[in-house]
Amino acid sequence: MNATLANKYDNSLVSNAFGFMRFPLEFNPYQSDADWVITGIPFDMATSGRSGSRHGPGAIRQISTNLAWEGNRWPWDFDVRERLNVVDCGDLVYDFGDAQDLTDKLQAHAEQLLASGKRLLSFGGDHYVTLPLLRAHAKHFGKMALVHFDAHTDTYSNGAKFDHGTMFYHAPKEGLIDPTRSVQIGIRTEYDRDNGFNVLDAAQVNDRSVDDILAQVQQIVGDMPVYLTFDIDCLDPSAAPGTGTPVIGGLTSDRALKLVRGLQSLNIVGMDLVEVAPAYDHAQITALAAATLALEMLYIQAAKK
Repeated sequence: MNATLANKYDNSLVSNAFGFMRFPLEFNPYQSDADWVITGIPFDMATSGRSGSRHGPGAIRQISTNLAWEGNRWPWDFDVRERLNVVDCGDLVYDFGDAQDLTDKLQAHAEQLLASGKRLLSFGGDHYVTLPLLRAHAKHFGKMALVHFDAHTDTYSNGAKFDHGTMFYHAPKEGLIDPTRSVQIGIRTEYDRDNGFNVLDAAQVNDRSVDDILAQVQQIVGDMPVYLTFDIDCLDPSAAPGTGTPVIGGLTSDRALKLVRGLQSLNIVGMDLVEVAPAYDHAQITALAAATLALEMLYIQAAKK
């Protein structure tokens, strides 16, 4: 390869194709100088529908190399790598088949990273993984607001201890989040209207302007610390078929990107993206949507630098 080409693609030459976006792999992230740490959580034992989201982190990483060649990710005017130090610490290891062990180890991992001054972007796995992550973040930041993209509210009370539909029933009861200062975006399944959350259902999110929705989100959340969680089934199955519980009538990838991009003024302290199940995907479009949304999440952090 000639020198000019080597300089143009130097990130591809000095890094790897295993970490998200070819970010460096760092298996001891607690002592690194990273700003943000990517963690994969290959867990889907709390799934009520189609299993397979344990393979989500690998699918997101693999397709992200299609995004890594671009310097300034459109429409941003800077390269995220110039403003944020991001590492990928690989997938969390836990005792196979032991949901409690996963819960304990994920919370401990998150607590240790937060205590060392890092922030987390986590890839599920099913949506249950958000609950131990919220517990760790609440210990560090106190009660938070939740900005939650999903087809389901996940506030159902009739699930088991480990269930990907009950996290936001338990989280307010544990004092982790304030539902009155939280917003759920893209909901289009039945839920308890008296659960205290501010719900922006998919029909209104698809019909209203992005700016109008973002203004309402800002008004609800205010200056609270925010945990951002994105279930890929918030997108319409035409854009994200590879998920366990697809529901038609969802958001387009364009609208979702614009909404995430507009959250940069919020005090976001932790983020995750969950429920990618590649066995049901077509041409990797679900994984690509997830990887692009995850990159957008990092850009809204980098924009503050």
